[in-house]
Amino acid sequence: MTASPRTRLILMGAPGVGKGTQSNLLESRLGLLPISSGVIFRGEIEAQTDLGRLAQSYIQHGQLVPNGVTIEMMFKRLRSDEVRRHGFILDGFPRTVRQADALDELLLEMETPLTKVIELTLDDKVLMSRLSGRLGCTKCGEIYHSVTKPPKREGLCDRCNSPLFVRSDDKPEAIRERLNVFHKTIEPLRLFYQQRNLLVTLEAGEDPEELYHRIIDSLASHN
Repeated sequence: MTASPRTRLILMGAPGVGKGTQSNLLESRLGLLPISSGVIFRGEIEAQTDLGRLAQSYIQHGQLVPNGVTIEMMFKRLRSDEVRRHGFILDGFPRTVRQADALDELLLEMETPLTKVIELTLDDKVLMSRLSGRLGCTKCGEIYHSVTKPPKREGLCDRCNSPLFVRSDDKPEAIRERLNVFHKTIEPLRLFYQQRNLLVTLEAGEDPEELYHRIIDSLASHN
């Protein structure tokens, strides 16, 4: 099977590996809908939905949002008619085996199984360099880099004209801790999807365009 408008993907990888860039390419060329857990959280919190207020109460106290709340937020989006029609690219979800199990159950119920799980890998030193210059949009979540992908207008998002900011967790000490946490949590998910013959691992160091074509090739050659 080659990539199609109804392809259903999970993109896994450490912060800064390039998942957002690949999601944008897959969206623009295949019409797949990027579904980022971070964007979903911000949207629910800004709209002050019941789920958003519940998530915000945990975040404000420096606590992780529980699996149940995260799952319900993501499933609300995955159940939409738009996602059913176009297919999706999940980024930032699932983060735990419990979430992965719940996702499997939902997609089985919807009769829309996953096409592939693509894991993008990159050396931690390169990730540190990438993340240390990263800028994020306060509204739409678009990611920029002060060196490799600067905005056209300093401090403003190209897509929605909103202000950009540097995340507190994109400072060197915080980046190292984020990478340590990622390496500890990714292994159970990697095993989960390996056992289901869904996982494809790709080195993400090359040009984004080349990586995009390798992702497309992997969809055609791993069935």
